[in-house]
Amino acid sequence: MFRLLLGVTLTFAPAAALAQVEQCTPPRTVPRPRPDLPSASQPKRVLPIGGYTLAITWSPQYCAGKTGARDAFQCANRTARFGFTLHGLWPDGVGKDWPQYCRATGILSRATIRQNMCVTPSAQLIQHEWAKHGTCMTANGQPNGQPIRPDAYFGKSRALYQALRFPDMAALARRESVTAGQIARAVADANPGIRPDMMRVTATRDGWLDELWLCLDRRFRYAKCPAHQGGVNEGAKVRVRG
Repeated sequence: MFRLLLGVTLTFAPAAALAQVEQCTPPRTVPRPRPDLPSASQPKRVLPIGGYTLAITWSPQYCAGKTGARDAFQCANRTARFGFTLHGLWPDGVGKDWPQYCRATGILSRATIRQNMCVTPSAQLIQHEWAKHGTCMTANGQPNGQPIRPDAYFGKSRALYQALRFPDMAALARRESVTAGQIARAVADANPGIRPDMMRVTATRDGWLDELWLCLDRRFRYAKCPAHQGGVNEGAKVRVRG
C-alpha cells in the first residue's frame, strides 16, 4: 500500500554529512515547464509494478560545463551548492519492462514545482518525473488501482531521498579513482539496512560518477537489485567530480 511519509521539510543537515545541499531557498517564481508526453521512442506502457528505483544524481558531474540559464538554479546558485539531487522515484515492472506515461496529465502547479525545487532543482525534470513515472503509481501498485496525486508522489520521493545519508564525497573526489563497488559500500555503510547489492552505480562514458540507483520492493523497502538493473560493474574504476 502506498503511504505518504509525513513531516517532510526542505531543511537539510550540513553538506558534509549528507552530500545533498547545506541550505536552499526555492525561487519565488518558478519556470513553467513544457508538457512531457509519450512518443514513438517513449510510448505509454501500463504494466503492474514489481518494485521501485530511487535515482539520485551527482550534481557536480551534471553541472560540469553547463552555463546556460536553464541550469542556473542548480549549477550557478550562489546560496546553494548541490551534491546529490533527486532524479526521481521510478516504478519498475515485474520483468525488464517498466510502466511509463500511464495516464494523461496537465502541467503541474507552480506550488508543487516550487516545493520540490530544492531536491530536484529543475522545473522541467519535475514535470517529466510526474508525467513519465508518477502517473503510473497507484495505491495498490496495480494498473487498476486508485491513482495517486502529485503531492503524494513527490512527498514519498522526497521522504526517501532525505532519509539517505552519504559518505564524505569530498574525500572520494580527491582520490584519483575508486571502484563502483567501493562507492556502493561507502554509501551502504552510511545507511544501516542498505547493502551494496541494493544499489547500482552509473557513470559517464569517460568514467565519472553520474548517478546512484537504489532498488526497493513494492513496500518501499530496500531490496537486492535485479540482474537487469544496469549500472557499471562493481570493479569498474570511477572518478568523482568535486
